[in-house]
Amino acid sequence: MQTNLEYYKIFYYVSKYNSISLAAEALSISQPAVSQAVKHLESDLSCALFVRTSKGVRLTKEGGLLAEYVRKGYETILTGEKKLSEMLNLDAGEICVGASDMTLQFYLLPYLETFHDAFPQIKVTVTNAPTPETLKHLQDGKIDFGIISTPVNNKYDFKMTPVRKIQDVFVAGKKFEYLKGGKLSYKELENLPVMCLEGSTSTRKYVEDYLAERGTFVRPEFELATSDMLIQFAVRNLGVASVVSDFAEKYIENGELFILKFDKAIPEREFCIVSNERAPMSAAAEKLYDFLLVP
Repeated sequence: MQTNLEYYKIFYYVSKYNSISLAAEALSISQPAVSQAVKHLESDLSCALFVRTSKGVRLTKEGGLLAEYVRKGYETILTGEKKLSEMLNLDAGEICVGASDMTLQFYLLPYLETFHDAFPQIKVTVTNAPTPETLKHLQDGKIDFGIISTPVNNKYDFKMTPVRKIQDVFVAGKKFEYLKGGKLSYKELENLPVMCLEGSTSTRKYVEDYLAERGTFVRPEFELATSDMLIQFAVRNLGVASVVSDFAEKYIENGELFILKFDKAIPEREFCIVSNERAPMSAAAEKLYDFLLVP
């Protein structure tokens, strides 16, 4: 049966108001158009749906059965339209962003705070993972977009928008102050207790690749899960930590740590917003994405 769904919409309003005239008013169409639609629906279904009364119309037994299901279906559609409107108007919605500890702490977090103040009704979830996992989450559709640190193997051909520079450094505590003053060669790191991140993070790979280009290969004294923990180990003079400078900033300012100077600084890297242009974002996700691009 190919019954016009518009007939069911009209049937819903006639059964709701028990009146042809009130249904016509609600739908902003003529009473004859409403009557004609009811007749077509009755013809398609081969039964009477309404009985005329002195006050309007009432449902037949068959009409009452049908009305119960049409009401549920049509009101579900109306609810869906309402929820969609709320989402498009940013009155509701959910966003999932991928970020590492570093990109969350030194880039994303302040923006999330401001965004939440502006749109408190939008739920934002952050999937905390290293850059390689964030890219995989984006490919699998588990996040709307991600904040990553370069360099990356962009095998997915994602759009990458640079948003901030970062600098890799080696820092140490007071026990290693004898290293202050001059410029070191990276080769000297082979004789120092170097500490770095564990696993296959983009930060560790970048620094190791840079050192390897200069014929330097270090065997870490400690491999730790987070840069914050590396800083704590460095403050306690357990070794020389390979970190992004932001993590050490306050410790450098108060004199607990210092940055080792080398004959050439490690080239800067970048934080990037990465998105999959083949997977359209929701209105809420697009709003946050644009929000992040404002300096």
